[in-house]
Amino acid sequence: MDTTPGPGGPAPEAPATDGVPEEARTDAPACTSDGTPNGAPAPKGAPMSDFTPTERARGRALRRAQLPWALGGRLAGLALTLLIGLTPAGAALVTTAGGWFGGSRTAEVTAGAAALVLLGQALRLPFGAGARTVRARYGLVTQGWAGWALDTVRGLGLALVLFLPLALGLFALTAWSPQHWWLPAAGAAALLTAALSFLHPLLIEPVFNRFTSMPPGEQRTALLALAERDGVRVRDVLVADASRRTTALNAYVSGFGATRRIVAYDTLLTTAAPREVELVVAHELGHVKNRDVPVGTALGAVGAAVAVAALGLLSAWRPLLDAAGATDPADPRALPLLAALAALLGALSGPLQCAVSRRIESRADRHALELTGDVEQFVAMQRRLAVANVSDVDPPRVLELLFATHPSATGRIAAARAWQATSA
Repeated sequence: MDTTPGPGGPAPEAPATDGVPEEARTDAPACTSDGTPNGAPAPKGAPMSDFTPTERARGRALRRAQLPWALGGRLAGLALTLLIGLTPAGAALVTTAGGWFGGSRTAEVTAGAAALVLLGQALRLPFGAGARTVRARYGLVTQGWAGWALDTVRGLGLALVLFLPLALGLFALTAWSPQHWWLPAAGAAALLTAALSFLHPLLIEPVFNRFTSMPPGEQRTALLALAERDGVRVRDVLVADASRRTTALNAYVSGFGATRRIVAYDTLLTTAAPREVELVVAHELGHVKNRDVPVGTALGAVGAAVAVAALGLLSAWRPLLDAAGATDPADPRALPLLAALAALLGALSGPLQCAVSRRIESRADRHALELTGDVEQFVAMQRRLAVANVSDVDPPRVLELLFATHPSATGRIAAARAWQATSA
């Protein structure tokens, strides 16, 4: 339940002077301690009263400091991918990298794919380090640089493990049919999307976190009872050692069937009240009840198939092949072109994916309220998460539309009170 809109992951509140530029505090209107402007009494339940001016300014300041790094990394990565894919530079890269390993077709595909991954990671590295430095100033980072570097290497290894077989399989299909390769590739992409969704909690999550079963006690009993009352079967309640990296708070439900488990960050368990933890988990159970993961997986599979079909059509367009220095889609030198087109399709579909995600998250919020009926604790939970994660509780609308996967904290709180009014 990442409450941070836009780039950055989902921390006890640090002092207001820690990392907040002075101008971020002095430009706020004079307010009372409950957030009421100019000392005037705020209407009961007004969004302004949920966050103090310092809290709002702190979240705003983090967003402003972090956005250039996060957005710059995205734009730089996309620009590099397009530059390599839509010019002869990509063809030269594939030929050169493949030549180091014998120059065969397989060598060009494998070495070219590895070179693309390495270049992309190298370009994004300083942007990631910059964003991390900003988050550290706000008390959101507990991991040292050595640990961060190790995670970066793990991420690189995972990208290579996933991307290299995909590239080899793709070019096996283009060799089979330069014109119709995308037909079986679309089906394979759909199946792979579904498989990765199922395998993610088993194979990928453990690469970055250690999970231990929550010991018997009131919290575990309450969470299991909550799932049972909701009609959701879970195998276990796990605690993720998130505190090794961050002070941010989060929880989620992952897996299917026999692999389904509730996962809570250790930071959440040590910071939030037990009832607030239940509200977070109730939200996540809403995703299960609404079948958001299987439906999302199915939609993702369809989207992957459509994207591959679009790649098949675009990669056969002669002006694009000529610009990339490739003869046809079966030419290994077309690999950077395919990567560039895939990146462009992903960037263009991003706002739509975010809009769908916000709608899904709003529905899960309603489920949490219906399951618990506890609006007061829901609001307290949203406030705690927003303050701990130093969220911008009311970000600019354009940023929310383009990048936010969750509604803003003020929006979620307002929706909860609207639900209360209609349910009374």
